[in-house]
Amino acid sequence: MTGAAGRIPLRVVLLGLGALAMLTGLYGGLWRSGWALPHGVRLAELHGPLLVCGLFGTVISLERAVALGRDAAYAAPVLAALGSLCLLAGVPPAVGALAYVLAAAALSAATLFITTRQPTLFMATLSLGALSWLVGNLLWLGGHSVPDVTGWWLAFLVLTIAGERLELSRLTAPKRGSVALFGAAVVLLLVGAAYGILDRGGAAMTGLALIAMTAWLVHHDVVRITLRQSGQTRFMAACMAAGYAWLGIAGVLLLAAPPATATFGYDAALHAVLVGFVLSMVFGHALIILPAVARVRLAYRPILYAPLAVLHASVLLRIVSDLLAWSDGRAWSGPLTVVALVGFVATLAGAAAANRA
Repeated sequence: MTGAAGRIPLRVVLLGLGALAMLTGLYGGLWRSGWALPHGVRLAELHGPLLVCGLFGTVISLERAVALGRDAAYAAPVLAALGSLCLLAGVPPAVGALAYVLAAAALSAATLFITTRQPTLFMATLSLGALSWLVGNLLWLGGHSVPDVTGWWLAFLVLTIAGERLELSRLTAPKRGSVALFGAAVVLLLVGAAYGILDRGGAAMTGLALIAMTAWLVHHDVVRITLRQSGQTRFMAACMAAGYAWLGIAGVLLLAAPPATATFGYDAALHAVLVGFVLSMVFGHALIILPAVARVRLAYRPILYAPLAVLHASVLLRIVSDLLAWSDGRAWSGPLTVVALVGFVATLAGAAAANRA
């Protein structure tokens, strides 16, 4: 398999397997939130790994492979997708975990390869993100529970997104203290991951890291400029801004309602980061990433604001329900998230079909 044309079918297959991990992970999440679904028990146990490693690990690795433009870089998304298939096939979970470890190792190697040739702060941040995924996967393979390794998985996602936004921030004039604030956030995040968010101290450090990262993003990101524009640019900026708000809220939740003392503190903080922050970023970047990865033409439509609004309504309902221990609210937040994702994908598919017509 050589050349860009030969890689296009593989890219599409990998995106499809990432979507499969997302759908099955969401199915397990619905069972966890109170819906009695067939076969939901087994998928509920895989809810976190399928979404973090199966969905985000595959998509992030695929995006990195496309950017690098080397066949060897596709080992990471292929292994991540293979790990998901192993978990869904019912083989021992250690097999899927090992595939995820190898995927993270491949992503780390590819990212470090770029960093040695482009030694910048944003590339170093991306490398730390990939290495965090590797550490979390190794711990999970070694028998640690998902909550025990969640801090490392959050570091993977937060540092990956922060590194990409840091690259874009070079378009604006640097502000005094920018690097120091960013560096402090990264250090706190990694130390918090090492302690674990189930530990009260680890949760506090992770919470402070998320607040510091939010402060950096708000003051130094190009979103401050692009929010004033229109069309697709403004939609992307709205996704970023809403995501930053949830990242900061997650930090506050970890400080005010740490998982060690609050019944649903773990659930609230995770959904604020994974759904409110990360998925909002996915919505914002989809119009750029999908054309580059899958070679499909997409056009912005104002209707995209509708699934975005539903997504953030689902996060708000989930967190309020967690804080109030309201089981019905927790149960209905899951279907709302599914509706938002399906609606977003359907809207993009409609736009792609219209462009082909």
